[in-house]
Amino acid sequence: MYNDTNSKTVSEAAPVTSDERFDAVVIGSGMGGLSAARMLAEFGEKRVLLLEQHYTLGGLTHEFTREGRYHFGTGVHYLTAGPSMALNFLADGRAQFQRLPYDYDVLHFPGFDFAVPASEAEFKSRLKSRFPEEAEAIDRFFAKVRWASLGLLARNVAVSLAPIIRAVTLPIIEFLFRDTFQPIRDVVSRHFRDPELKAVVSARWGLFGPPPAQSAFGTHAVIAIRAFMDGAAHPVGGPRALGRAIIDGLERRGVELRPRQRVVAIAVNNRCVTGVEVEDMSSGGRYCVAAPCIVSAVGVRNTAALLDAESAAPWHRELNKLPQGIATLLLFIGLARSPRELGVAGENHWFMPDHDDDLGAALPIGDGVLFVSFSSLNNPAARAHTMEVMHFVDPEVFRKWSGTTENDRPEDYQEFKATVTERLLDRLDAAWPGFRALVAFAELATPLTFKTYQNSFDGGFYGLPNVPERLRSRLARCRTDITGLYLSGQDAWNAGIEAALWGGIQAANAILAPRQIRRMWSALRSPIVPLKLPWQGYMRVTLIQRLTPTVKKIRMEPLGGGKIPFTFRAGQYLTLELPVENGTIERSYSIVSAPTELEFVDIAVRHFSGGLGSTFLHRELLPGEALRLSGPAGDFTIDPDRDLGDGHLLLIAGGIGITPMISVLGAAASTGYRRRVTLLASFRSDVENLFREEIEAFQAMLPGLVVRTIITRTGPASSTSSGRLDREALWPHVPGVGRVHLCGPDAFMSAMIAILSELQVRRDIIHTEAFVSSRLSQSLAEQAQTIRLEAVEAAVAGFAIEVRNGRAFPCVPGQTLLAAANGAGIPFAQSCHEGVCGKCRTSILSGPFAFAGSGTFSDAEIAAGWVLACQTLPRGDLEINLVPSATSSTADAASATHT
Repeated sequence: MYNDTNSKTVSEAAPVTSDERFDAVVIGSGMGGLSAARMLAEFGEKRVLLLEQHYTLGGLTHEFTREGRYHFGTGVHYLTAGPSMALNFLADGRAQFQRLPYDYDVLHFPGFDFAVPASEAEFKSRLKSRFPEEAEAIDRFFAKVRWASLGLLARNVAVSLAPIIRAVTLPIIEFLFRDTFQPIRDVVSRHFRDPELKAVVSARWGLFGPPPAQSAFGTHAVIAIRAFMDGAAHPVGGPRALGRAIIDGLERRGVELRPRQRVVAIAVNNRCVTGVEVEDMSSGGRYCVAAPCIVSAVGVRNTAALLDAESAAPWHRELNKLPQGIATLLLFIGLARSPRELGVAGENHWFMPDHDDDLGAALPIGDGVLFVSFSSLNNPAARAHTMEVMHFVDPEVFRKWSGTTENDRPEDYQEFKATVTERLLDRLDAAWPGFRALVAFAELATPLTFKTYQNSFDGGFYGLPNVPERLRSRLARCRTDITGLYLSGQDAWNAGIEAALWGGIQAANAILAPRQIRRMWSALRSPIVPLKLPWQGYMRVTLIQRLTPTVKKIRMEPLGGGKIPFTFRAGQYLTLELPVENGTIERSYSIVSAPTELEFVDIAVRHFSGGLGSTFLHRELLPGEALRLSGPAGDFTIDPDRDLGDGHLLLIAGGIGITPMISVLGAAASTGYRRRVTLLASFRSDVENLFREEIEAFQAMLPGLVVRTIITRTGPASSTSSGRLDREALWPHVPGVGRVHLCGPDAFMSAMIAILSELQVRRDIIHTEAFVSSRLSQSLAEQAQTIRLEAVEAAVAGFAIEVRNGRAFPCVPGQTLLAAANGAGIPFAQSCHEGVCGKCRTSILSGPFAFAGSGTFSDAEIAAGWVLACQTLPRGDLEINLVPSATSSTADAASATHT
C-alpha cells in the first residue's frame, strides 16, 4: 500500500531534518517488498530499511474489521496448495494453510456449470466427458499450456539478466514460445470449436487482469490453469497471519521496518540512485536516507512518479504504449449465519453472464463477471462468517469522481455504491435463494478505494495490465535503466500475491553477488529448518469440559490431527491469543496434561468476573474453533536428578494454581518416579476441589506421593479436611525438602513464602508461578495512564533512575522500570514481562513508585522495597539496587498467567 506524490526531486522538497545511511532501502511492504528485504538482509548481509506509508505493514495481507467481529482480507482470496517453497521460506515454515474443497472453483455460465478439480488429470477427464468430440484437442491444449507457462518463466528470467544477455535472448524466447505472447482468445480459438469449451478454459482471467481478448495467454496458462492444478489453500488465521509470520522473520534478521513513512522522491545523480527523501506521516517532518541500492515494490507507475522529470521521461513514454487495464469492485459481506446453509463448502464461485467473457465483462456495472469467495469457511480461526465478491469493471466509469477524497465523495457516488451493492446482493440471492436473509453487513470498495489505500493506477488490482505488450515492455522487469534502482512485486514478475513474492526474489537475484545468490537459491530449495523459538500457530479446540462452577478444561489438537507440533516439560505454559470484542489479547495458561500425551494438550481456566480472557474462554469459545497459541515456555519445571539432591519435592497449590502440579505428577507417574513427593492443595470450597480423580489415580501409581487437600470453607458434605494451609499444616512436610514449587493467588503465595521463611526453608529453593488475573494488567495500564497525565500537568518530561554502583538511565512517565532499563541497555534478568516469572526482581532504595503487586514476595519483602521491574511504574526519580540474575532468589521461577 503506497500513496503517490507530486514531489519530483529532492531539491523541491521541504527542508531535511535528519540524515541516515543504509545499504539498501525497500519502498513498500507488500509481498514483493518483504521478500526483497528478507533476501538482501539474510543473504546479502545488508543493512536494510523498509518504508511503508500505511499504518499497517504487509501490503495486501492487511485485514480490516467491521462491527468488531467481521474480518476481511484486502487481497488474498486463495493461494496455491502447498504452499510454494518461497512462501514457506519467507514465513519460516510458521504459516499454516487450510486446503479448499477438492472442487475449489465452480464456474457458472448461462445454461451450465463446471467444477474445476484439484487435479490436472481429473480436469482433463471432466472436459473430455462433457466435450468428447474435442478430446484430442483438449490434450493438445494442455500440452500448449505447459509450453506457454515455460515460456513465461523463460521471459521473466531473461528480463532480469544483464542488458546484453536480455537483448539476445528475448527475441529467441518469443520465437520459441509464440503462444505465451498471444491473447487468450486467439490461442483458445485455434484449439477448440465448441463455445462452451472455450468459455471454460478461458475463464478465471479475473485472477490476473483483463478479459481474454486482451490478456496474454502465457499469464493465463500459469495463473488460471497451472498454478492450482494441485488445488488451492487459504492461510489459517487469515491473510494477516501470513503477513505477521513474514514480518516477524524480517525483524529477527535485523530489517528496520517503518510504517507511516512516505517516500516523496528517489534521488538520482548521473543515472545512479543516491537515496530517498521521506515524509514521516505521523509528524509531517522530512528526512533523507542515503543508500546505493533502492528496491521499489510499489509498481512501475508509482516509481516513475518518484523520479525527477529527466529520469522519468523514458518511463512515461514506455507506459504510454500499454493499454488500459481493468479495475475491480469488491463487496465485503458479513453473514449472520454460516453460508453452508446455502450449500457451499468453501469453494469459490465464478459467475459469467455470457459464454463470451469479453462480452460478459463489457456489461453494465452490476451485471458483469463476479468472483465470490467464502474466506471464513476456509479459515478455522474465523469466528464470524464473511465472504467477498469481486466484480470486474471499466475504470473509466469512476473517472468523474477522481480527485475527490475518501471523506467528501459527492452524493451521486454514494448513491452509485448503494445501487451497485443492491444489484450484487440481488444476483447472489438469485443464485442462492435465501442468501439475503443471511446478510448482516455489506460494504462496497471501488477503484477509488484501492487508489486511496493501495495507490493502484486506475484502481486496478494487478499493476501493469497483463497483456502481450507488457511481456515485451522493458519496464516489466526487476532491472531498470537507473543504476542501483530495482523493481519488485507484481510488475517485476507476474500478477498475484505469490508472483509478487517472486518479484522480490528476482530483484535480490539481480542485486546480490554470485556466492550470495547461490546461498539464497540453496536455502529456498532446502527443507525449512525449525526455528529455535517457541512454536506459534493454530490448534483446534476439541473439548471444553466444566470441572467446577468456575473452572473449565480446554483441550487443543493439531488442525490436521496427528501429534502436537511441540514438546513440553511438565510445569510449562502456553500463551493464547484471544479474539475478544475490540481486538486481541494474550493470556498465558499452565499446561495440565502430561508431556507423554502426544496428540493433545490441555489447559485449565478459571473464570474471573471482568476478566477478558477467561470470560471469552468460558462464555464464547466453542469446540471446533481454532486458537492461535505460542509455546511452550516457562521455567516452573523440575529435573529430579539435578534439582532435588537428597531432598524431596513439595508442591503447594492454591485453587487453580494446582494446574501445573497435575502436569508434574502426570510426568512423574509416566516415568515410574518412586521418590517422595508431597502435594498440599488448598481450595475455597469442596465444589472447587479440582482434579480429585486424577490425584487419586496418581496416588495409585506413585508410591511416594503424599496428598493433603484443605478446604477453607467446608460444607456439611465435605469429605476433606477443613481449615487453612498455615504454619501448622506446613511444618510436617518441610524437613528434608529439596525443592518447593508454589502456585496460587497473590495473597496465598505471599503468605506461603512468609511461612516457609519462618520455617527456615532456604529462599533459593522456593520456586513460584504467580497466579495473575487480568485485573492486574488492567490496574497497571490504568496507573500508567494516571502517571502520564500527572507528568503532563507538572510539565515533567521524564524521570531519572539511579542504579547503585551502576549508571543512571531515563524513564518516560507511564513506562515500566523494566521497559526503561531495556531501552537504555541496562542488563536486567527477565523472561515473561507479565509479573509472574520473578526474574526482574529488584529493590527500590528511594523514590516514589507504583507497584502492581505479585505473589512473588512476602509482605515483609514488599515492605523492604522489593519489586518486579516489569510491574513497577516510577512516579519520580528513583534509586534502585540491581540484583544480578545469578543471585536472584526467583531466578528460576516460571512464567504463566492464569486469567
